[in-house]
Amino acid sequence: MCTLKQFGKERERLNKLIEGKDNLTIKRFFNLDQNAYKQGALSKKTKEILGLVASLVLRCDDCINYHLVECKKENVSTEELEEAVAIALIVGGSITIPHVRKLFDLWEEMGKENNE
Repeated sequence: MCTLKQFGKERERLNKLIEGKDNLTIKRFFNLDQNAYKQGALSKKTKEILGLVASLVLRCDDCINYHLVECKKENVSTEELEEAVAIALIVGGSITIPHVRKLFDLWEEMGKENNE
């Protein structure tokens, strides 16, 4: 499993690669994705929790990592995270368990970084 820093660097590198493409459809999709998570009737915090749950159910490690980082930025508590993960497990079933393990490992890593 990659570290949080490795994930961030790799995501940034790959996003720059994509941003350099001259494809209107790709640019529009990225813009839509970015704008969907902005504050609205639902808070950004709520939207990131929803994104995290969906990512767990879909079993996308990159998406899980991204939304977990965003949840931390939005001050999601460990208790809120645990309840969200419980919903993801109910919806996604036991096949999500390996992803839940990685999620909690990364959450602990982020907690340690905040205490340094």
